[in-house]
Formats: sequence, C-alpha cells, structure tokens
Amino acid sequence: MAANFWTSSHYKQLLDQEEVDVVHQLDREKGITLEDFKLIKMHMANYIGKLAHNVKVRQRVVATAVAYMRRVYTKKSMTEYDPRVLAPTCLYLASKAEESTVQARLLVFYTRKIYTDEKYRYEIKDILEMEMKILEALNYYLVVFHPYRALSQLLPDAGMNDATQICWGLVNDTYRMDLILIHPPHFIALACIYVASVLKDKENTAWFEELHVDMNVVKNIAMEILDFYDSHKMISEERINAAMNKLPFRP
Repeated sequence: MAANFWTSSHYKQLLDQEEVDVVHQLDREKGITLEDFKLIKMHMANYIGKLAHNVKVRQRVVATAVAYMRRVYTKKSMTEYDPRVLAPTCLYLASKAEESTVQARLLVFYTRKIYTDEKYRYEIKDILEMEMKILEALNYYLVVFHPYRALSQLLPDAGMNDATQICWGLVNDTYRMDLILIHPPHFIALACIYVASVLKDKENTAWFEELHVDMNVVKNIAMEILDFYDSHKMISEERINAAMNKLPFRP
C-alpha cells in the first residue's frame, strides 16, 4: 500500500471536472442527463451511508465505498453497472479493503429493510458478480486517501479544535460530490477548515498564508461545498425518483 499520496495510484488517477462530468453514451440513450447523473450518484452515496449505518462500519469505509462508486462511473455506464447493485457492492469491497469486512448477506438483508422497491432486490451472487466487475473497472487500484487524516493534523495547528465536529461533518458531505476524484485530500480538508472559519467568524488568513498553498484552489472547493448546500435544498424526492426511473430495470 502506498504510504505517500503523491506516489499513489489515487494521485495518478485524479481527474479534471470535465472528465468526471461525462455521461456515457448508453446512459444518454436512456435519457439520462448530466443533472440526472449527479443526482443518481448522490442518491447512491446516501444509500451506501444508510447501509453502513445498519451494518455498523466506520466512516472511512463509507468514504472509500463512495470513492469507488464515483470512480467506476467515470469509466462505465449506469445502464451496464446498475447503481442499485453497484452501491452495496462498493461497500462490500471497501469493507474488505479497509479491513472491516461486512458479509454480503447482511447487505442483502438490510437493503430489503431500507427499500421496499423491488428494483433494489438483489441476491448474494449479484454482489459477488458485481465485485469482479468493479475490481476490473478500478484496475484493481483500491487505495483511497481521504481528507480525515489531514484534517486531524491541521485543526490543532490552525487553533480550530473547537470546530472539529463542523469540519468532520463538512468532509463527510464532500462525498456527496465528486471532489475526492478531482482534488488531493489535504486540499479538501483545508477547504472544510476555511468554511468552518467563515461559519465561526474566526480570522485565519495568516495561518493559511503560512501554509503556502494555492488559496484559489482552496476557496474554489469551499465555494463548491457551499453551492452544494444551497442547491441541495432545492432537490426533491420526486426529482431523484425521476432520475432513477430512467435506469433500466434488471430482470
């Protein structure tokens, strides 16, 4: 496992926003728009979070699973890789990668408790088959670096220990976006500290200047987080369902 982010497969696979915002031809043929694409991924991130809460795994497993899901859809279509099976399988794979293994049968059981819709019905064999597809789509690169470690190191240095809970929540919410595919994790952590500084009305300009990082990148990520919160208020359950209904139903 790479100990250094800058020599890792994660760093080598970072993408530009334009590369992430690509709807596969097969999905476009089903009428799936870029907005639908983003909504479905956000819904699947929430789905992973709900399942993880039930099977009792730590947040890092959730974050890794969401990163896998988002990574797969930069290469594969939702038409071929049904998100309703792929999402729990990403959690299954992430639980193994993060040494917190969850049994496939538990994921099947809790999905049926969470969703009564038959479109979410799948069997253990579906998870095992999808696991192999995901591994191939990821080129077997399973290491994901997250902002949490950088956050725990930076908060005391910034004199922001009192904002730990806010920052942790902000980092969790970044997985409802594609930031982990685009930016190094420490930049995401810094953006969350920046947002928390604004929310707590704490002057941290000098501290940020001492870091010698590109503050334009940090501020852009911070703005994307705040924009997400603003736009998220406008997303209805009906809008998410409309996007999901464009996906083909597995026989």
